[in-house]
Amino acid sequence: MSALRFAAIGLNHDHIYGQVNVMLRAGAELVAFHAVEDDLAAVFAGRFPQARRVANKMEILEDSSIALIVSAAVSSERASLAIEVMRHGKDVMLDKPGMVTLDQLAEVRRVQVETKRIVSILYSEHFETASTVKAGELVKAGAIGKVIHTTGLGPHRLRKPTRPEWFFDRKRYGGIITDIASHQCEQFLFFADSLEAEILSATVSNRANPDTPGLQDYGDFHLRTPDVTGYVRVDWFTPDGLSTWGDGRLFIVGTEGTIELRKYIDVAGRPGTDHLFLTDRKGMQHIDCSGVELPYGRQLAADIRDRTETAMGQDHCFKAMELALKAQVLAEATALNSVQR
Repeated sequence: MSALRFAAIGLNHDHIYGQVNVMLRAGAELVAFHAVEDDLAAVFAGRFPQARRVANKMEILEDSSIALIVSAAVSSERASLAIEVMRHGKDVMLDKPGMVTLDQLAEVRRVQVETKRIVSILYSEHFETASTVKAGELVKAGAIGKVIHTTGLGPHRLRKPTRPEWFFDRKRYGGIITDIASHQCEQFLFFADSLEAEILSATVSNRANPDTPGLQDYGDFHLRTPDVTGYVRVDWFTPDGLSTWGDGRLFIVGTEGTIELRKYIDVAGRPGTDHLFLTDRKGMQHIDCSGVELPYGRQLAADIRDRTETAMGQDHCFKAMELALKAQVLAEATALNSVQR
């Protein structure tokens, strides 16, 4: 069986390197890339010399031997690219957020149904985080009974001088909930095991960055399914003293136990990443998840070949973005109404 051939279009976020490596680990072959920015292209070519740079993306889109396009283009441009990719008969893996408006989401959904192509969004805080994958295995096995609540925390380090101009443009990056909290929306749906979910309340604000008024540096919201409630908080306030970009946490409450994930650091505790703490009727335990397999890339490659949905259901992928976008809209409407009063 020949290796799946894929290409990259749009290198505007460093998440592109994770997206490419996911597929390389699955045995796929990176054959080409397109970027209009010479500086981004030079770095990418240095990391992946096997891929040739093409001046016109149509050379990639019209190459029938390429099955998958991966993209971390500017957030507001990802939906239109996905539509173009699908209409050329290819599947697409986007960085999150896959779209920045509900209208974009509706159009991508429509074209996906029309073309029957795969639109996957790499929600890396789940699919590329071993502790989250392990938590999924434990919950599925009934380790904490029936899930009734999740709390997802996504603090990030701003690194303002390193960010491109579009990063501070609300229309281009989509707002903090759309951008960051799509991760937490996906995890909420996954652990709630439901696609029937709604946003209850939401807020966003710029608390400490008046020089970049388009940046939202804080957001939170509440959501629920018929059986599970959730709370999400995201921000750009990781302290400089933390040894990694963010202290990402996930708390899962079940009827018979709890799980806490300290994904990227155990602050002032054990070294390394992917710490899982399980508490149940038998006691407490710390589980090192560093050896857990990350199956997303392998599963996506199989889905492309077999036209299945084992890496992530298509409805699930879109519903996570729908929740984030609706929370973003509600948060901004709430902020506007508060100012007007």
